[in-house]
Amino acid sequence: MKFGGTSVQDVTRIKAVADTIRSELKPGRKIIVVVSAMSDQTNKLIELKNDLGIEGTLDPEYDALVSSGEQMSCSLIAGRLNHLGYKSQSWMGWQVPILTEGNHGSSRISQIYKKKINNFLRSDGIPVIAGFQGINLNERITTLGRGGSDATAIMCAKFFKAQKCIIYTDVDGVYTTDPKILKKAKKIKIISYEEMLEMASLGAKVMQPTSIQDARLNRINVDVKSSFINKSGTLITKRKNMLNNKTIAGLTSTKNDAKVTLLGVKDKPGVAASVFKPLSRNYINIDMVVQTSSGNRKETDITFTIKSEDLLKTLKLIKQNEKIKFRDLIVNKNVSKVSIIGVGMITTPGVTYRMFQTLANKGINILVISTSEIKISVLIGKKFVKKAISALHKEFKLN
Repeated sequence: MKFGGTSVQDVTRIKAVADTIRSELKPGRKIIVVVSAMSDQTNKLIELKNDLGIEGTLDPEYDALVSSGEQMSCSLIAGRLNHLGYKSQSWMGWQVPILTEGNHGSSRISQIYKKKINNFLRSDGIPVIAGFQGINLNERITTLGRGGSDATAIMCAKFFKAQKCIIYTDVDGVYTTDPKILKKAKKIKIISYEEMLEMASLGAKVMQPTSIQDARLNRINVDVKSSFINKSGTLITKRKNMLNNKTIAGLTSTKNDAKVTLLGVKDKPGVAASVFKPLSRNYINIDMVVQTSSGNRKETDITFTIKSEDLLKTLKLIKQNEKIKFRDLIVNKNVSKVSIIGVGMITTPGVTYRMFQTLANKGINILVISTSEIKISVLIGKKFVKKAISALHKEFKLN
Protein backbone atom coordinates (compact mmCIF):
# COMPACT_ATOMS: atom_id res chain seq x y z
CA MET A 1 0.00 0.00 0.00
CA LYS A 2 1.53 3.30 -1.10
CA PHE A 3 0.25 6.68 0.09
CA GLY A 4 1.10 9.91 -1.72
CA GLY A 5 1.80 13.36 -0.32
CA THR A 6 -1.80 14.60 -0.28
CA SER A 7 -2.84 11.40 1.52
CA VAL A 8 -0.53 12.24 4.46
CA GLN A 9 -0.69 16.03 4.30
CA ASP A 10 -1.92 16.64 7.88
CA VAL A 11 -2.97 14.97 11.13
CA THR A 12 -6.49 14.22 9.90
CA ARG A 13 -5.20 12.51 6.75
CA ILE A 14 -2.56 10.50 8.66
CA LYS A 15 -5.28 9.18 10.98
CA ALA A 16 -7.36 8.25 7.92
CA VAL A 17 -4.36 6.46 6.37
CA ALA A 18 -3.88 4.41 9.55
CA ASP A 19 -7.58 3.45 9.42
CA THR A 20 -7.25 2.44 5.74
CA ILE A 21 -4.27 0.21 6.60
CA ARG A 22 -6.26 -1.37 9.46
CA SER A 23 -9.16 -2.10 7.09
CA GLU A 24 -6.86 -4.17 4.84
CA LEU A 25 -5.54 -6.33 7.71
CA LYS A 26 -6.96 -9.84 7.47
CA PRO A 27 -5.81 -13.20 8.92
CA GLY A 28 -2.75 -14.40 7.02
CA ARG A 29 -2.34 -11.14 5.08
CA LYS A 30 0.93 -9.22 5.36
CA ILE A 31 1.06 -5.54 4.45
CA ILE A 32 4.02 -3.36 3.48
CA VAL A 33 3.33 0.37 3.55
CA VAL A 34 5.27 2.88 1.41
CA VAL A 35 4.80 6.62 1.95
CA SER A 36 5.72 9.92 0.34
CA ALA A 37 6.64 13.11 2.18
CA MET A 38 3.75 15.23 3.45
CA SER A 39 2.27 17.40 0.70
CA ASP A 40 4.58 20.28 -0.34
CA GLN A 41 7.26 19.24 2.20
CA THR A 42 9.83 18.39 -0.49
CA ASN A 43 9.28 21.78 -2.18
CA LYS A 44 9.88 23.54 1.14
CA LEU A 45 13.18 21.68 1.57
CA ILE A 46 14.26 22.68 -1.95
CA GLU A 47 13.36 26.32 -1.16
CA LEU A 48 15.67 26.20 1.87
CA LYS A 49 18.52 25.05 -0.37
CA ASN A 50 17.76 27.76 -2.92
CA ASP A 51 17.59 30.46 -0.22
CA LEU A 52 21.14 29.50 0.75
CA GLY A 53 22.25 29.91 -2.85
CA ILE A 54 23.09 26.21 -3.19
CA GLU A 55 22.79 25.08 -6.80
CA GLY A 56 22.39 21.63 -8.31
CA THR A 57 20.08 18.64 -7.97
CA LEU A 58 22.52 15.85 -8.83
CA ASP A 59 24.74 15.84 -5.73
CA PRO A 60 24.68 13.75 -2.51
CA GLU A 61 23.68 16.69 -0.27
CA TYR A 62 20.59 17.39 -2.39
CA ASP A 63 19.46 13.80 -1.90
CA ALA A 64 20.24 13.85 1.82
CA LEU A 65 18.10 16.97 2.17
CA VAL A 66 15.02 16.13 0.09
CA SER A 67 14.80 12.54 1.36
CA SER A 68 14.22 13.78 4.91
CA GLY A 69 10.55 14.57 4.23
CA GLU A 70 9.69 10.86 3.99
CA GLN A 71 11.31 10.21 7.38
CA MET A 72 8.75 12.50 8.99
CA SER A 73 5.67 10.92 7.42
CA CYS A 74 6.97 7.37 7.98
CA SER A 75 7.50 7.93 11.69
CA LEU A 76 4.08 9.57 12.12
CA ILE A 77 2.20 6.73 10.41
CA ALA A 78 4.13 4.01 12.25
CA GLY A 79 3.61 5.92 15.50
CA ARG A 80 -0.13 6.19 14.87
CA LEU A 81 -0.39 2.44 14.17
CA ASN A 82 1.51 1.67 17.39
CA HIS A 83 -0.84 4.01 19.26
CA LEU A 84 -3.81 2.01 17.91
CA GLY A 85 -2.33 -1.23 19.27
CA TYR A 86 -0.55 -2.58 16.21
CA LYS A 87 3.12 -3.40 15.85
CA SER A 88 4.71 -1.03 13.36
CA GLN A 89 8.10 0.49 12.57
CA SER A 90 9.46 3.07 10.14
CA TRP A 91 12.26 2.13 7.73
CA MET A 92 14.40 4.52 5.73
CA GLY A 93 15.83 3.35 2.42
CA TRP A 94 19.27 2.76 3.91
CA GLN A 95 17.83 0.71 6.80
CA VAL A 96 16.09 -1.87 4.57
CA PRO A 97 18.42 -1.45 2.59
CA ILE A 98 17.13 -0.43 -0.85
CA LEU A 99 20.12 -0.42 -3.21
CA THR A 100 20.11 1.99 -6.16
CA GLU A 101 22.25 2.81 -9.16
CA GLY A 102 22.53 5.88 -11.36
CA ASN A 103 22.88 9.59 -10.72
CA HIS A 104 21.86 11.42 -7.57
CA GLY A 105 18.39 12.87 -8.00
CA SER A 106 17.38 10.26 -10.59
CA SER A 107 18.54 6.86 -9.36
CA ARG A 108 16.78 3.55 -10.06
CA ILE A 109 16.25 0.66 -7.64
CA SER A 110 18.46 -2.34 -8.47
CA GLN A 111 18.00 -4.49 -5.36
CA ILE A 112 15.90 -4.62 -2.18
CA TYR A 113 17.27 -6.73 0.66
CA LYS A 114 14.34 -8.61 2.17
CA LYS A 115 15.65 -10.27 5.32
CA LYS A 116 14.88 -7.56 7.90
CA ILE A 117 11.46 -6.71 6.48
CA ASN A 118 10.49 -10.40 6.16
CA ASN A 119 11.48 -11.05 9.77
CA PHE A 120 9.37 -8.07 10.87
CA LEU A 121 6.40 -9.29 8.79
CA ARG A 122 6.68 -12.76 10.38
CA SER A 123 6.37 -11.13 13.80
CA ASP A 124 3.04 -9.59 12.66
CA GLY A 125 4.63 -6.18 12.20
CA ILE A 126 3.56 -3.53 9.67
CA PRO A 127 6.71 -2.01 8.11
CA VAL A 128 6.33 1.58 6.91
CA ILE A 129 9.01 2.20 4.27
CA ALA A 130 10.11 5.63 3.04
CA GLY A 131 9.45 5.98 -0.67
CA PHE A 132 11.55 8.00 -3.12
CA GLN A 133 14.92 7.00 -1.61
CA GLY A 134 17.62 4.39 -1.38
CA ILE A 135 21.36 4.01 -0.91
CA ASN A 136 24.15 3.53 -3.43
CA LEU A 137 27.35 1.45 -3.30
CA ASN A 138 29.16 4.44 -1.75
CA GLU A 139 26.69 4.31 1.16
CA ARG A 140 25.24 7.69 0.21
CA ILE A 141 21.50 8.41 0.28
CA THR A 142 19.96 8.61 -3.19
CA THR A 143 16.56 9.73 -4.50
CA LEU A 144 14.54 8.38 -7.41
CA GLY A 145 13.23 11.54 -9.09
CA ARG A 146 9.61 12.59 -9.66
CA GLY A 147 7.11 9.86 -8.80
CA GLY A 148 9.85 8.02 -6.93
CA SER A 149 7.56 6.75 -4.16
CA ASP A 150 5.44 4.92 -6.75
CA ALA A 151 8.63 3.29 -8.04
CA THR A 152 9.52 2.21 -4.48
CA ALA A 153 6.09 0.60 -4.02
CA ILE A 154 6.21 -1.20 -7.38
CA MET A 155 9.71 -2.54 -6.77
CA CYS A 156 8.72 -3.65 -3.25
CA ALA A 157 5.83 -5.53 -4.85
CA LYS A 158 8.33 -7.18 -7.19
CA PHE A 159 10.97 -8.19 -4.66
CA PHE A 160 8.51 -9.29 -1.95
CA LYS A 161 6.27 -11.05 -4.54
CA ALA A 162 3.20 -9.13 -3.36
CA GLN A 163 -0.24 -10.23 -4.53
CA LYS A 164 -1.13 -6.64 -5.39
CA CYS A 165 0.15 -3.08 -5.27
CA ILE A 166 -2.29 -0.29 -4.37
CA ILE A 167 -1.35 3.32 -5.09
CA TYR A 168 -3.48 5.66 -2.93
CA THR A 169 -3.68 9.21 -4.25
CA ASP A 170 -6.00 12.24 -4.32
CA VAL A 171 -7.98 11.01 -7.35
CA ASP A 172 -10.17 7.91 -7.47
CA GLY A 173 -8.59 6.43 -10.58
CA VAL A 174 -7.55 7.13 -14.15
CA TYR A 175 -10.09 9.00 -16.31
CA THR A 176 -10.71 8.98 -20.06
CA THR A 177 -9.48 12.56 -20.08
CA ASP A 178 -8.82 15.35 -17.56
CA PRO A 179 -12.12 15.92 -15.66
CA LYS A 180 -11.07 19.56 -15.19
CA ILE A 181 -11.24 20.02 -18.97
CA LEU A 182 -14.29 17.82 -19.66
CA LYS A 183 -16.97 17.06 -17.08
CA LYS A 184 -18.13 14.05 -19.13
CA ALA A 185 -14.81 12.26 -18.51
CA LYS A 186 -15.36 8.74 -17.18
CA LYS A 187 -13.26 6.63 -14.85
CA ILE A 188 -11.49 3.75 -16.58
CA LYS A 189 -11.95 0.48 -14.67
CA ILE A 190 -9.06 -1.37 -16.30
CA ILE A 191 -6.25 -0.14 -18.56
CA SER A 192 -3.17 -1.77 -20.07
CA TYR A 193 0.39 -0.85 -19.08
CA GLU A 194 1.00 0.39 -22.63
CA GLU A 195 -2.03 2.68 -22.67
CA MET A 196 -1.25 4.06 -19.21
CA LEU A 197 2.38 4.62 -20.18
CA GLU A 198 1.33 6.62 -23.24
CA MET A 199 -1.24 8.63 -21.24
CA ALA A 200 1.32 9.46 -18.53
CA SER A 201 3.96 10.41 -21.11
CA LEU A 202 1.46 12.64 -22.91
CA GLY A 203 0.18 14.64 -19.95
CA ALA A 204 -1.89 12.49 -17.56
CA LYS A 205 -0.69 13.27 -14.02
CA VAL A 206 -1.82 10.19 -12.05
CA MET A 207 1.55 8.38 -12.22
CA GLN A 208 5.00 9.04 -13.63
CA PRO A 209 6.01 7.13 -16.80
CA THR A 210 9.08 5.54 -15.17
CA SER A 211 6.93 3.94 -12.45
CA ILE A 212 4.48 2.53 -15.01
CA GLN A 213 7.40 1.16 -17.00
CA ASP A 214 8.72 -0.57 -13.86
CA ALA A 215 5.28 -2.14 -13.33
CA ARG A 216 5.11 -3.25 -16.97
CA LEU A 217 8.59 -4.77 -17.04
CA ASN A 218 7.96 -6.69 -13.81
CA ARG A 219 4.29 -7.52 -14.55
CA ILE A 220 3.03 -5.90 -11.33
CA ASN A 221 -0.70 -5.19 -11.30
CA VAL A 222 -1.26 -1.68 -9.95
CA ASP A 223 -4.55 -0.52 -8.46
CA VAL A 224 -4.90 3.30 -8.38
CA LYS A 225 -7.41 4.41 -5.73
CA SER A 226 -8.37 7.47 -3.70
CA SER A 227 -7.35 7.69 -0.05
CA PHE A 228 -10.15 10.25 0.47
CA ILE A 229 -13.18 8.18 -0.58
CA ASN A 230 -13.86 4.46 -0.43
CA LYS A 231 -14.44 3.66 -4.12
CA SER A 232 -13.04 1.18 -6.60
CA GLY A 233 -10.19 2.61 -8.65
CA THR A 234 -8.41 1.77 -11.90
CA LEU A 235 -6.46 -1.45 -12.43
CA ILE A 236 -3.30 -1.12 -14.55
CA THR A 237 -2.47 -4.56 -15.94
CA LYS A 238 -1.31 -6.54 -18.98
CA ARG A 239 -3.38 -6.54 -22.16
CA LYS A 240 -4.57 -10.15 -21.95
CA ASN A 241 -6.23 -9.45 -18.57
CA MET A 242 -8.58 -7.02 -20.32
CA LEU A 243 -11.85 -8.62 -21.42
CA ASN A 244 -12.92 -6.00 -23.95
CA ASN A 245 -10.65 -3.42 -25.54
CA LYS A 246 -12.33 -0.20 -26.55
CA THR A 247 -10.79 1.26 -29.66
CA ILE A 248 -9.68 4.32 -27.68
CA ALA A 249 -9.03 4.19 -23.93
CA GLY A 250 -8.45 7.89 -23.33
CA LEU A 251 -7.38 11.34 -24.46
CA THR A 252 -4.65 13.63 -23.17
CA SER A 253 -3.52 17.19 -23.79
CA THR A 254 -0.47 19.25 -22.88
CA LYS A 255 -0.20 22.87 -21.74
CA ASN A 256 3.43 23.86 -22.13
CA ASP A 257 4.56 23.07 -25.68
CA ALA A 258 6.38 25.29 -28.15
CA LYS A 259 6.86 24.73 -31.89
CA VAL A 260 10.13 25.67 -33.59
CA THR A 261 10.59 25.73 -37.38
CA LEU A 262 13.86 26.15 -39.27
CA LEU A 263 13.18 27.32 -42.83
CA GLY A 264 15.58 26.79 -45.73
CA VAL A 265 18.08 24.40 -44.17
CA LYS A 266 20.49 22.85 -46.70
CA ASP A 267 19.14 19.38 -47.59
CA LYS A 268 22.05 16.95 -47.08
CA PRO A 269 22.79 13.82 -45.02
CA GLY A 270 23.30 14.53 -41.33
CA VAL A 271 21.55 17.92 -41.25
CA ALA A 272 18.91 16.78 -38.73
CA ALA A 273 21.61 15.30 -36.48
CA SER A 274 23.50 18.62 -36.63
CA VAL A 275 20.38 20.46 -35.47
CA PHE A 276 19.52 18.14 -32.59
CA LYS A 277 22.98 17.17 -31.27
CA PRO A 278 23.55 20.39 -29.21
CA LEU A 279 19.99 20.16 -27.85
CA SER A 280 20.55 16.57 -26.76
CA ARG A 281 23.80 17.48 -25.02
CA ASN A 282 21.90 20.16 -23.07
CA TYR A 283 19.19 17.68 -21.97
CA ILE A 284 16.46 19.30 -24.08
CA ASN A 285 13.83 16.72 -24.97
CA ILE A 286 12.57 16.84 -28.56
CA ASP A 287 9.05 15.57 -29.11
CA MET A 288 7.29 15.82 -32.48
CA VAL A 289 9.52 16.19 -35.55
CA VAL A 290 8.58 16.91 -39.18
CA GLN A 291 11.04 17.41 -42.04
CA THR A 292 9.78 18.54 -45.46
CA SER A 293 11.96 18.94 -48.57
CA SER A 294 11.48 21.74 -51.10
CA GLY A 295 10.64 21.11 -54.74
CA ASN A 296 14.24 21.69 -55.89
CA ARG A 297 15.55 19.18 -53.30
CA LYS A 298 18.25 21.60 -52.20
CA GLU A 299 16.53 22.89 -49.08
CA THR A 300 14.45 21.41 -46.28
CA ASP A 301 12.30 22.77 -43.46
CA ILE A 302 12.60 21.16 -40.01
CA THR A 303 9.82 21.56 -37.45
CA PHE A 304 9.93 20.18 -33.90
CA THR A 305 8.29 20.68 -30.52
CA ILE A 306 9.83 21.15 -27.09
CA LYS A 307 8.67 22.17 -23.63
CA SER A 308 8.10 25.92 -23.28
CA GLU A 309 10.61 26.22 -20.44
CA ASP A 310 13.37 25.02 -22.83
CA LEU A 311 12.54 27.52 -25.59
CA LEU A 312 15.02 30.31 -24.78
CA LYS A 313 17.90 27.85 -24.35
CA THR A 314 16.92 26.07 -27.58
CA LEU A 315 16.87 29.29 -29.64
CA LYS A 316 20.24 30.30 -28.21
CA LEU A 317 21.79 26.93 -29.10
CA ILE A 318 20.39 27.02 -32.64
CA LYS A 319 21.72 30.53 -33.29
CA GLN A 320 25.14 29.54 -31.91
CA ASN A 321 25.29 26.36 -34.01
CA GLU A 322 27.83 26.99 -36.79
CA LYS A 323 27.12 23.64 -38.46
CA ILE A 324 23.69 24.68 -39.74
CA LYS A 325 22.51 27.54 -41.95
CA PHE A 326 18.86 28.53 -42.39
CA ARG A 327 16.84 31.32 -43.96
CA ASP A 328 14.42 31.93 -41.09
CA LEU A 329 13.48 30.75 -37.61
CA ILE A 330 9.78 30.68 -36.63
CA VAL A 331 8.48 30.09 -33.10
CA ASN A 332 4.91 29.41 -31.93
CA LYS A 333 4.22 29.21 -28.18
CA ASN A 334 0.43 29.07 -28.50
CA VAL A 335 0.23 25.35 -29.27
CA SER A 336 -0.86 22.21 -27.45
CA LYS A 337 -0.63 18.52 -28.19
CA VAL A 338 -3.83 16.45 -28.15
CA SER A 339 -3.51 12.67 -28.25
CA ILE A 340 -5.81 9.66 -28.51
CA ILE A 341 -4.55 6.41 -26.94
CA GLY A 342 -5.83 2.85 -27.21
CA VAL A 343 -4.58 -0.68 -27.92
CA GLY A 344 -7.80 -1.21 -29.89
CA MET A 345 -6.58 0.99 -32.73
CA ILE A 346 -4.07 -1.74 -33.70
CA THR A 347 -6.90 -3.85 -35.13
CA THR A 348 -9.38 -1.09 -35.99
CA PRO A 349 -8.96 0.64 -39.38
CA GLY A 350 -10.07 4.22 -39.90
CA VAL A 351 -9.09 5.67 -36.50
CA THR A 352 -6.70 8.20 -38.03
CA TYR A 353 -9.33 9.40 -40.50
CA ARG A 354 -11.99 9.69 -37.78
CA MET A 355 -9.70 11.81 -35.61
CA PHE A 356 -8.68 14.14 -38.43
CA GLN A 357 -12.24 14.48 -39.77
CA THR A 358 -13.63 15.23 -36.30
CA LEU A 359 -11.13 18.06 -35.87
CA ALA A 360 -11.81 19.34 -39.39
CA ASN A 361 -15.55 19.44 -38.68
CA LYS A 362 -14.81 21.74 -35.73
CA GLY A 363 -12.59 24.00 -37.83
CA ILE A 364 -9.42 22.96 -35.98
CA ASN A 365 -6.23 23.03 -38.07
CA ILE A 366 -3.57 20.35 -37.47
CA LEU A 367 -0.02 21.71 -37.37
CA VAL A 368 2.04 18.55 -36.73
CA ILE A 369 1.18 14.83 -36.56
CA SER A 370 2.93 12.06 -34.64
CA THR A 371 1.87 8.40 -34.42
CA SER A 372 2.79 5.12 -32.78
CA GLU A 373 1.11 1.71 -32.70
CA ILE A 374 -1.39 2.74 -30.01
CA LYS A 375 -1.31 6.56 -30.14
CA ILE A 376 -2.01 9.43 -32.50
CA SER A 377 -0.92 12.93 -31.45
CA VAL A 378 -1.67 16.21 -33.19
CA LEU A 379 -0.38 19.69 -32.49
CA ILE A 380 -3.11 22.33 -32.59
CA GLY A 381 -3.67 25.89 -31.43
CA LYS A 382 -3.84 26.06 -27.63
CA LYS A 383 -7.22 27.84 -27.69
CA PHE A 384 -8.83 24.83 -29.43
CA VAL A 385 -7.87 22.18 -26.84
CA LYS A 386 -11.18 22.04 -24.96
CA LYS A 387 -13.20 21.93 -28.20
CA ALA A 388 -10.93 19.17 -29.59
CA ILE A 389 -11.10 17.04 -26.43
CA SER A 390 -14.88 17.36 -26.26
CA ALA A 391 -15.39 16.42 -29.92
CA LEU A 392 -12.96 13.45 -29.86
CA HIS A 393 -14.36 12.18 -26.54
CA LYS A 394 -17.80 12.05 -28.17
CA GLU A 395 -16.56 10.63 -31.50
CA PHE A 396 -14.89 7.64 -29.82
CA LYS A 397 -17.91 7.02 -27.53
CA LEU A 398 -16.12 7.79 -24.25
CA ASN A 399 -18.91 10.05 -22.88
